[in-house]
Amino acid sequence: MKVTPEHNARIANMTFAAVYPHYVNKVEKKGRTQEELHEAIRWLTGFTDAEIQTMIDEKVTFKTFFDKAQLHPNAHLIKGVICGYRIEEIDNDLTRQARYLDKLVDELARGRKMEKILRVG
Repeated sequence: MKVTPEHNARIANMTFAAVYPHYVNKVEKKGRTQEELHEAIRWLTGFTDAEIQTMIDEKVTFKTFFDKAQLHPNAHLIKGVICGYRIEEIDNDLTRQARYLDKLVDELARGRKMEKILRVG
């Protein structure tokens, strides 16, 4: 599936605060914790828990969220299909980064071990 400019714009303008509760709900419904979710977000973005909360409180867009992030050097190892899109084929950096986050949340909810989610070793 090809990512359209409209899709990229929608991702860029979506707020992290609007999506975050869905992330929490998805992982907790599958027996994982908010702390594990934060561990995955911290790994991907370099944010502290306080910075994650600030992003939520300030209702920043995904564009701002990822502009402020220091993406993990191994983020490119996140591959596969999420929301119908093959991550490694997405040519828009911001959309690909948002899908990285979606993929980490999905892997967490599916019960994958944290070492695998965080691409350790």
